[in-house]
Amino acid sequence: MYLPPQFVSTDPAHARDLIRDYPFANLISVDNDGVPFVTPLPLHLMEEEGRWLLLGHCAKPNPHWRFLQLRPKAVVTFMGPQAYMSPSVYPDLARVPTWSYLMLHCTVQARLVDHFDDKDRMLKHLIHDHDPAYEQQWRGLGDDYQRKMMAGMLAFELEITNLQCKLKLNQHRPESHRAMHAAYATGNDDQRALADWMQRLGLVNHLSGDV
Repeated sequence: MYLPPQFVSTDPAHARDLIRDYPFANLISVDNDGVPFVTPLPLHLMEEEGRWLLLGHCAKPNPHWRFLQLRPKAVVTFMGPQAYMSPSVYPDLARVPTWSYLMLHCTVQARLVDHFDDKDRMLKHLIHDHDPAYEQQWRGLGDDYQRKMMAGMLAFELEITNLQCKLKLNQHRPESHRAMHAAYATGNDDQRALADWMQRLGLVNHLSGDV
């Protein structure tokens, strides 16, 4: 993706937190006609021996797993909080509006997983991430039911081989930071999240006299 240097983050903690806070991703492959094929899905981040793995699954009728089988190299994108930025945050009028957002683009190498135990491991992670209370109910449905459900899906591990983290928060325009932070801090959920990230990146520390 287009990545101006002022918006680049190389801090693994930033990428890790975005994946875990905004796990509903887009998995992008190329279909057999050479056209991008996109599947939106939740992914779980595993860190093993210095590798970052994204665990997920799709229904077997979804042809995406076949594209991964033929062409294991793919792209996964995560969109964090995003919001409009009004030019009113500047002290002068010769400005234009833009959009603030946090985004990850991950190049991945896919490995398909169709063994029951491996799919069970992946499901445990996803259930724990999003609905821990459901785990007991899932186990109570019985082995036959679980096997029937898992036979209808194909799981995969996506090893991240390259990662681009873009934090677009007008870092190169410090004259906007005070008003921008104030506007976002009283806005909707995404805007408040962006205000928190501005604080985290030190873009508003000078407002409170911090060093």
